[in-house]
Amino acid sequence: MRTMMAYSQAQNRRDAVASAKLRLGSTEALKWYRLDDGVMGGRSSTEHTTEGGALTFAGMLDTRGGGFTSVRADFAGGLKGDALRVRVRGDGKTYKVLLTNGQGGGPWSNNPSWQHDLPTALGEEQSVVLPLSDFVPSFGGQATRRHTGSLVATDMAQVGFMLSLYLSDGSPNPEKTFVPKGTAAGFRLEVLGVEEA
Repeated sequence: MRTMMAYSQAQNRRDAVASAKLRLGSTEALKWYRLDDGVMGGRSSTEHTTEGGALTFAGMLDTRGGGFTSVRADFAGGLKGDALRVRVRGDGKTYKVLLTNGQGGGPWSNNPSWQHDLPTALGEEQSVVLPLSDFVPSFGGQATRRHTGSLVATDMAQVGFMLSLYLSDGSPNPEKTFVPKGTAAGFRLEVLGVEEA
């Protein structure tokens, strides 16, 4: 309970760091802040930097009492294309790309987090195109069938990257692409580019 009380989403937003090379919508430069399982008492931690204009999303994922870590950035103007192109260098884990309307979500909300899996190969730079039509609506990290709408590109106002216990379809993230259950392990994802495609 003490961890939950000490965790400040507002402070995380104030500590956001800008990445000059990463832009979406009409935003000058995406400003990234962390949101991890400390919000509900978990012990995972995120460190993110934007040296050189790219984003390094790294830290420690602790599955003992938690199971997710993420970075997010708000943008203005919505999306006009029908896909996102992301360029990353990963560590072999499977991450997720997130899109939301920035209005917050939760089990009783009509504002899901739209998610797409992002498998990575250890040390390899990858460029992938993610069709918006393939993003899955999720509440609390779990895919939902309750939400019957579809992603509206022009409504999107936040993008993120997440490492989570669950893949975008709600199935468990396998240990070989995540972290062994009951342990903690480091992770590192370099986001070299994110743009509309």
